[in-house]
Amino acid sequence: MTALLETRGLTAFYGDFQALFGVDVKVDKGETIAIIGANGAGKTSLMRAISGVLASRPEMVVYRDEPIGALPAPDVVARGIAMVPEGRRLFPSLSVEENLLIGAYGLKSVGPWTLESIYELFPVLRERRFNPATALSGGQQQMVAIGRALMSNPDLLLCDEISLGLAPVVVRDIYAAFPRIRETGASIVVVEQDIAQALKIANRVYCMMEGRVTLSGHPEALTREQIHQAYFGASHHELH
Repeated sequence: MTALLETRGLTAFYGDFQALFGVDVKVDKGETIAIIGANGAGKTSLMRAISGVLASRPEMVVYRDEPIGALPAPDVVARGIAMVPEGRRLFPSLSVEENLLIGAYGLKSVGPWTLESIYELFPVLRERRFNPATALSGGQQQMVAIGRALMSNPDLLLCDEISLGLAPVVVRDIYAAFPRIRETGASIVVVEQDIAQALKIANRVYCMMEGRVTLSGHPEALTREQIHQAYFGASHHELH
């Protein structure tokens, strides 16, 4: 069975600075993958490369057997890959509903996700739908960002650090939506600093350090020591 998405020896640069060194990651249809690693490990760069924000060579990112590494971000979205960016990036002058509608803008996306089904997924957004996005709490803004990405009816949803800066109870609410998202057949890639959270929701985990994959496998097969080693390298002894 061919993977839905694969990166093959993926390298990425910001100017002269190399952020990724030969990263191989695979996502099968219907699978949830977690990418973990400390700050600066290359997790966000990986997401940007997959979503077309960071250009790479065409054959370095393969989606449905098609090389997409050199495609610009709008073309990647049109193929069915949507990103929930770090920091949410909502349009402050627009209402919740307008922000959601932008997710489907210009796309002929037919599928399970409509305004109505987003409001069923996150009922609080229905109540707040005419409020400006900035009037919402951080957790509600994150729900809008996820809803906006889902409005394009993606086959692959990329979530970059969605629990950053949110209270644990809020994070729980957000991740509670994931089984429903998976039921629609979408595959999910989650970048997550919270190791426990990542292990809870993922079918497979990749750990990154300094732009490389240092460990991968099924959560239940990885020991705490292996993860710690892959996360921090040999110099640290304490897992805080």
